[in-house]
Amino acid sequence: MELVLALDIGGTNTRAALVDRDYHIKGIEIRPTVRGDREAFLQNIRKTVEMLGDDVKEVKAIAGGVPGRVRYDGYVYALPNVGVSEIPIASYLEKTFKKPSYIINDAEAAVLGEANIGTWKSLSSVMFITVSTGVGAALARHGVLVSSSYEAGHTVLPYQGKLYEFEHLCSGEGLKRLSALSGLAVESARDFFQLVKGKNELALKVYHDWIGLFAKWFKMLNAAFAPEAFALTGGVMKSEDVFIEDLRKAASPARLEKCALGQEAGLLGAAAYAWQKAEKR
Repeated sequence: MELVLALDIGGTNTRAALVDRDYHIKGIEIRPTVRGDREAFLQNIRKTVEMLGDDVKEVKAIAGGVPGRVRYDGYVYALPNVGVSEIPIASYLEKTFKKPSYIINDAEAAVLGEANIGTWKSLSSVMFITVSTGVGAALARHGVLVSSSYEAGHTVLPYQGKLYEFEHLCSGEGLKRLSALSGLAVESARDFFQLVKGKNELALKVYHDWIGLFAKWFKMLNAAFAPEAFALTGGVMKSEDVFIEDLRKAASPARLEKCALGQEAGLLGAAAYAWQKAEKR
């Protein structure tokens, strides 16, 4: 059986999986991500992979997604949520396991999952959007990653006479800042949406501002990249029942859909990237 090794390296957990050509997971291991120590962080990845056993020796390629800025050769500039920087992950994996290895941003991995597996693979293009603590984005056309910007959350928009990065006001954490600018104190995005459900007058004002900013951002991305659909995920989507229809109307003609693969998008997307790279060798 032909396999690739897929990695999903997050701020909380590091996941490693053996995946076949039909994107069936044949083995998976999960360990807590080691934070704040680059060498221990790398060794933890190695240990997670080794737990998969002897089949690792037969994989065609290794690929993984990480929550940070990645150079073309798989060198990671920084992982802020992990507390490490200047990490040569791809070259470390190649030296350790003697397999071609590739590292990309986690949003890029996720969009490859959405574009190659499941509901949205029939579309010619899809843009993955995650809205959690921050905001990430990535674009794929015909199942292949194309140049866009996974830093789209740093797009600058005007609000109340000043300029702000989009994610500073519209991410899960951003909603707390957006609320504070109007004199509303909330502990979390979930608490904010509970106030909206309860028809709190001030919360509704902030909510309409948030929808307006979000719609403007989606229209900008739609004009720049014209994906057939945006696939949304992240912590804020846990409250989608409150806002998704209002956002769809405001963001038209951008097409907003829910991420089909959920938490598996990054892992399966890394597998898709590994297969794409293996087939080119």
